[in-house]
Amino acid sequence: MTTDYYEALGVSRSASTEEIKKAYRKQARKLHPDVNPSEDAAEQFKVLGRAYEVLSDSQKRQNYDATGDENGRSGFPGGGAGGGFGGFGDIFETFFGGGGGGPASRTRRGQDSLIRVRIDLRDAVFGTTKEVEVETAVTCTVCDGSCSRPGTSPTTCPDCHGQGQVQRPMRSILGTVIQTQTCARCAGFGSIIEDPCQECDGQGRVRERKSLKVKVPAGVDRGNRIHLAGEGEAGLAGGPSGDLFIEVEVKPHEVFTRRGNDLHATVSIPMTAAALGTTVELDTFDGAEALTVKPGTQSGEVLTLKERGVTHLRGGGRGALKVHLKVETPTKVSDREAELLRELATERGEERGESTTEHRGVFAKLRERWDAL
Repeated sequence: MTTDYYEALGVSRSASTEEIKKAYRKQARKLHPDVNPSEDAAEQFKVLGRAYEVLSDSQKRQNYDATGDENGRSGFPGGGAGGGFGGFGDIFETFFGGGGGGPASRTRRGQDSLIRVRIDLRDAVFGTTKEVEVETAVTCTVCDGSCSRPGTSPTTCPDCHGQGQVQRPMRSILGTVIQTQTCARCAGFGSIIEDPCQECDGQGRVRERKSLKVKVPAGVDRGNRIHLAGEGEAGLAGGPSGDLFIEVEVKPHEVFTRRGNDLHATVSIPMTAAALGTTVELDTFDGAEALTVKPGTQSGEVLTLKERGVTHLRGGGRGALKVHLKVETPTKVSDREAELLRELATERGEERGESTTEHRGVFAKLRERWDAL
């Protein structure tokens, strides 16, 4: 027994390659095991994949159209003569009652959901717990997902007698054969919900807003997703729930920026402090830190504080905090300050502000550093 690949995809025999591709994608979304867990859907999904494999290949399709077999082998005595009748496999299948498998299940897995949550940089460093609200589908508490009004249940379809399929005689070159089709009255389910639940309109689920507490691990970064299994939309007719994905967004910080697992900050110091050395206090996520600035520090130098950065997402310590020093040159000076600076320049032999490769004055170095920023 064989399957008509055109019928499996729901396209005509003159369908283009693009039409075949679109039909396959449409059917695959309905029959994929992650969406439809029934055994019947799994079998149909296999047939669908095989049909697409054959019909999307020009040579295999040509062989299949001619002989009913993608390799060009005839499926009936007499070689490829049966190709012009649309495939003898279909006739044999319908003659021997092919296309069975029982009624379809109303139960469907719920869809996955995605929401975004914004956290502070501090929360990304140490981790946190956030409460989020999600509008989603939940199982109807009135009918408990059965889709029927409480006290009632689906009735057996009188047309297919619970089989989900009906058989009708069809004339063919072999005479009258029996063709199996999905029951139109019950849509293949084998039963009819005559008294649906009024709360959920016979869907087995309703829309609801619910709150969830989400544990955000230390080390998460922008774009990372937290996977909560079974917290997505409830499935149809009591089907299993999908999954919920929380995508993290990290708010910009006014002092620190993140690069990988390191934090970076810029601290400005006066040129006098850079020349003479000083101690600067910086508020970090771990508390106040005293930074020692050595005499002669140049603009752009970096002080590194180990284990003060972001926690590694997979464990194993933290990154560093890198403090970039920016030496500020005054733009306005008083007469007295100008006099002192001239005295200093004279003392250092830097009246003309010249610098050489071998020796450069402190102000020339500062100016070059400043221009490079």
